[in-house]
Amino acid sequence: MSNQSKKTGKKAGSGELLVAQNRAASYNYELLEKIEAGIVLTGTEVKSLREGKANIRESYAEVRANNVWLVNCHISQYLPGGPFNHEPLSRRRLLLHKQEIIKLGVKTQQKGLTLIPLRIYFRDG
Repeated sequence: MSNQSKKTGKKAGSGELLVAQNRAASYNYELLEKIEAGIVLTGTEVKSLREGKANIRESYAEVRANNVWLVNCHISQYLPGGPFNHEPLSRRRLLLHKQEIIKLGVKTQQKGLTLIPLRIYFRDG
């Protein structure tokens, strides 16, 4: 593991804290384009991600009604969250510019193209 601390998942000098990574995606799919997007999260989801409790192996994104949704991304419940906890497999909205959403919608309607998340990380805090 070069340039990366095993304990925190933080890359040296980049300001990124890696939470989850889909390493098999580059083997299973031909990656045509990479896009960075934000995710709308609740408080317990953020706390659970900070503990590194996420799995994106089986997840994908879909364009619906001018929004992009992350589907089948498992974020474990935050144990101290109690009754305010989130649903682990709920759909999460991805934050993209309107033109990017339109472009992705057109591309995903083509046969054989899918939106696959490669990693989840925190940038600069």
